[in-house]
This record gives sequence, structure tokens and C-alpha cells, in this order.
Amino acid sequence: MITKEQLNKYEMTIGIECHVQLNTKTKLFSGADNDARDKQPNAVVSPIDYALPGMLPVLNQAAVKKAILAGFALQSTINNTSRFDRKHYYYPDLPKAYQISQLYQPIIGSGKVTVVDPTTGKETTIRIEHAHLEEDAGKLTHYSGYSLVDLNRCGTPLIEIVSQPDIHSAAVARAYVTELHRLMTFAGVTNGDLYQGNMRFDVNISAAKKDAKELGVRSETKNLNSFKSVERTAEYEFKRQVELLEAGKPVKQETRGWDEAKQKTVTQRSKEEANDYRYMPDPDIPPVVLTDEFIWQIGQTLPAMPNEYRAKWQQLKLDHSVTEALLNNQQLAIKLTKVLELSDAKTTTRVAHWFTLALSTDTEVDDVQLAKVPPEYLVELSNMAGDNKLSSTSAKEVFLKLDGTRAPLELAKEMNLLQVSDTDAIAKIVDTVLAAPESAQAVADIKAGQDKAIGFLVGQVMKLSKGQANPGLAQELIRERVK
Repeated sequence: MITKEQLNKYEMTIGIECHVQLNTKTKLFSGADNDARDKQPNAVVSPIDYALPGMLPVLNQAAVKKAILAGFALQSTINNTSRFDRKHYYYPDLPKAYQISQLYQPIIGSGKVTVVDPTTGKETTIRIEHAHLEEDAGKLTHYSGYSLVDLNRCGTPLIEIVSQPDIHSAAVARAYVTELHRLMTFAGVTNGDLYQGNMRFDVNISAAKKDAKELGVRSETKNLNSFKSVERTAEYEFKRQVELLEAGKPVKQETRGWDEAKQKTVTQRSKEEANDYRYMPDPDIPPVVLTDEFIWQIGQTLPAMPNEYRAKWQQLKLDHSVTEALLNNQQLAIKLTKVLELSDAKTTTRVAHWFTLALSTDTEVDDVQLAKVPPEYLVELSNMAGDNKLSSTSAKEVFLKLDGTRAPLELAKEMNLLQVSDTDAIAKIVDTVLAAPESAQAVADIKAGQDKAIGFLVGQVMKLSKGQANPGLAQELIRERVK
């Protein structure tokens, strides 16, 4: 078992390759449907995808536009000229025996992604080396003694985002892939469904002594489809490599897989280098030449990115965890910003916390329901809470029932949650509470200077009024009577 002291002698270095499935209608080089969800095997395949001799690829312009948008989201340079190459390898799910990709002249140049290190709270920037367009291969399903090939994913348009080895902890690795997911989904270039493989992560990791001048030998764990598995893979691989190094054994450069059940990585094959793939320019696809004006026009369609929302929300003074939770849902981020435009920081902060409540797993609110709620209704509900027309608990109850069909006031009346601010009515309840035998000790404590006891009496008033009494007014009346 490796010790903490041994781990502290080494530095973890991580680079991540992310495959993003572009949400175009058709595939990268054919007119076949790009959505293979719930389809029978080999149901959305064209002759180009299964490499019928003589079938030539035709580049999907929509995929090029999506790639440009992704480049803007990554704050990258967009190259005016890019080219496609053939990456040769032999596998049953690749009918052509080569994958069309971009090695020498990718469409997206260097960029960056900035994240907050969860362990230190400090910002750290991960440089993007490049991102390139490529087609996906098919899928193999293995059984005992045989395997079946499904070519539905063949030709699916991808961009592969390659980071520099700027990540030095498992927590930052998770923060990076989480932010990458936000950037790509906010930009609208992918559906971002991790379960469906819309984004997959390959984690390259090495361990070296902290005073070493060179990086250690790296392993690559492929096809991770969750943020948690990226973090767990980094943690496990670092410990595994340090344990080997401490025992005087070499770390092999290899491709590994993540075993979710065993929470460990396993060997798959030796790691290939670029020259193993015998890259060559694809003679069937001409260079992609983009004018500055065309690139600029595409860039103008980029929606607001996560950092723009963070900047707008600074005045709300939300906890970092709340902000990050809200940014996991683009529609909520848009709606919260509209609420801020219609009201003030205090009003919007209440709504932000209600949104966080809605995102928790123990509520019945869904994105579709919230999408139908006008921002004006949210402002109205927050103002009702601010004006003590609703208690904070009652306001949350009304919020969870909002579906856009009824205004908050109508719902609050229907649910009988509006607070009573009638002084005479609340005074009668206060007098009843103070006369009750169980209140005697609290009254005595207040007279003795123990002011906290007033909370018990207010609670009794709220109980007797079924939560409808204005607690501030109730407290004021109790103080007047208990001197």
C-alpha cells in the first residue's frame, strides 16, 4: 500500500483528449442520420460509412460551422486553412481500415479553458493545444466466443479537443472536463449527453519526482464518460504509477480502460505513436479554406458562455458551489439572468437559491416545467417573500408548483399560504400563546434577559396560525407584551 509521504514525493501531470459529438443532422461525410439513439444496429448507415468501393466522402458544412463555434468557445484561433488526413489502423468496426481525421493542419488552433481549483479556490488555466475534426468509428459488442459490429456511429462528426499537460490534480481534471462540457453545450455544438457518448474523455497521466526535469512515462485511459470517472481514474493511475516507481519497476506506456465495478484501470494494449498510424493526406477531400469574414460571422452567433454569466452574477455574491450548480443548466442560467435584468440583486439571489433547490434530486421540478415559468413570475414570487407576504418556506412551496399556467399570487391563495399581517388577528394568537402553560418558561427566560427564548414563542404562533402569521410582526407583539 502506497503511503501519503511517498505520494507527496511525486507530481501528477495530466493531459486530456475530449471527443465531442457534434449535433448536426447528418454525418460528417455522408447524408446518413447522425442520431443513432434507440436505433437498430446498422440502421443509419450509408454506402460511404461502410466503405463501398467508389463512394467518395462529401464534407458536411454544418459540422465545419459547429467546429468554428467550438473554437470560439475555447478562446482558440480558427485556422483559415485546414486539411483532412487518413489515420490507418485495422479493426472490425472501421470498414475503410482508416479514419478520416486532421493531424497536420487542424481547424482549431491553440486556446484555453480557465477553471477554479476546488482544493485551493484559485483559478488555473489549462491550455488547449488544438482541436480537430474527425469521424467516429463503429461499435463492437463482445460476447462469449464472438463479437458483433454495429456501424451506426461510423462517420459521426466529432471534434477532438487536445489539452496541454497543464493539469496536476484529479480535482482540477474533473473541474476541467466539467467546464469543457459546459462550454460545448452552451455553444450549442453538442447535445452533451454523457450516457449516449456525446462527450468522451481520454486521460493521459504520468508521475515523476517533483524535482525531475522530464515528465514520467504516461498511460492513457480511454473512453471515460463521466466527470467522476475522470477524477477516479486520475487518482487511481497516479497511485498505481507511484507504487511501481517506488518499487523500482518501470511504468509502461500503454492504453488502459476504466473498470467502473472495480474502480480501477486495466491494461488494454500498448500505446501507439503517430507514426504507427501511417498518417497521410486524404486525396478525396480538398482543403477547407475559410475567409476571415466567414469565421467572424459564425463567431457572432456564439451564445453567452459560462464566464459571462459568472461576471453578471458577481453582484449576487453566491457561493461558488451555487454558481457552478446553476451553470450545469444553460436554460436556468439564461432565466436567472433575465430575472436580474428585471429586478435587483436581492430579489435574484432568492430565485438563484430556489433554482438550486429545483436542481436537487429530491424535488419533482424538471427543466421542462421551469422553462415554462416566465421570469416575471419569479420576480413576483421573490418580491412576495421579500415583502413578508409569504414565509421563506411557503415561497419555496409555491416555487415548486410554478409551471407557467398560474401567477404566484393565485397559487399562494389556492394553497392557503399567504401570511397574515393583520395586527389585531396576530395579537389574538400571541395572547393565546403567552397564556398557554407551556410558554411560561420561555416568558420567564425572556424577562431574565435570555432573548433566544423568543424563538420558541414565535414558533408557537406560527404553529397556531398554520404558518400564516407574519413572524416579524409576531415577534414585535411578543416583545411588547413580555417586558
